[in-house]
Amino acid sequence: MEYLSIFINSLVDLSNAMAPYILFGLLFAGILHESVPETLVTKHLGKESIASVIKATLFGVPLPVCSCGVIPLAASIKKSGASRGATLSFLISTPITGVDSILATYGMFGWAFTLYRVFTSMIVAMAAGILSNLFDKEKEVVKPKFSLSVNKPAEQSCCTTSACCSSSDKTAKFSMKKALRYGFVTLLGDIAKPLFWGLVIGALISSLIPQNLSDILSEHSWLSYAIVIAIAVPMYVCATSSLPIAAALMLSGVSAGAAFVFLSAGPATNTVTIGVVKNMLDKRSLYIYLASIVLGSLAFGIGLDHLFSSFEINPKSLLHMNEEAGMISVLSSIVMWMFILYFMTKTYLKRAKA
Repeated sequence: MEYLSIFINSLVDLSNAMAPYILFGLLFAGILHESVPETLVTKHLGKESIASVIKATLFGVPLPVCSCGVIPLAASIKKSGASRGATLSFLISTPITGVDSILATYGMFGWAFTLYRVFTSMIVAMAAGILSNLFDKEKEVVKPKFSLSVNKPAEQSCCTTSACCSSSDKTAKFSMKKALRYGFVTLLGDIAKPLFWGLVIGALISSLIPQNLSDILSEHSWLSYAIVIAIAVPMYVCATSSLPIAAALMLSGVSAGAAFVFLSAGPATNTVTIGVVKNMLDKRSLYIYLASIVLGSLAFGIGLDHLFSSFEINPKSLLHMNEEAGMISVLSSIVMWMFILYFMTKTYLKRAKA
């Protein structure tokens, strides 16, 4: 019963922490879908090119969205025609940074650490996007070799009438109702199942993390990188809320590089995002996604330690601590679980009827 109680508490804490960002992400995705024409997304992010990856990365950097809030946004741009590489780079660059996180990082660690965090997150995101475009290309729709000539007049005559042209050429007026429906019905319906299992698995992992984590990490200086990665990848933590954790790790004796690994890999991924990436893209893109985050975070974490030691900088002198909580998160969690259980029940009933 004790373990069950710990698991339930972890699940509640995890849900409360994630729900506001997920709901905000769904709302933002719906507004984005209604505001930005699909042709614009297809034009800039649809091609399997380096340019589309760079644009997706730059677009994601300033957005104040965490690793769960980014899921519906990524799903939205993917549905609008973005390539796998662009979607993947957006998925990585967005949660690591964000305007709020950039300012908080500056306040806690200083400008040098902040610039390093932003710059390295962009490199990791771009590398993942380019690799995805190279090794996980979209399957082209095979068109029939011979097409009936009677189809051609129909295609040519589509825009010969003003009625037909007006439906496709004119920009539709913004509808908040459509935005909400797209965000909380279409997108949430797609991610409800992986979101459910991600929350459950994440709660299990969170409840199993040892209390003396900082002692373990300080005792194993080299292994601390691997230990932090093993915890950071499946664990849910936002870019801003990861800052006091990283600061606490550094104060307890963990190197700045290992703390940076947590700051980079923690917000970039979690069990929820992993499940959604697999469903939304495919296994190959998932492997590229995880490999880019893990190897990139480790490389830049080790690099940061070398920089600090070369310039004889004591990272502890940069630290300042902070914390916060609220009632909105509880209400958001209740709303989120109502949606998740509704869509999962709906799916189950459909399968039962079939």
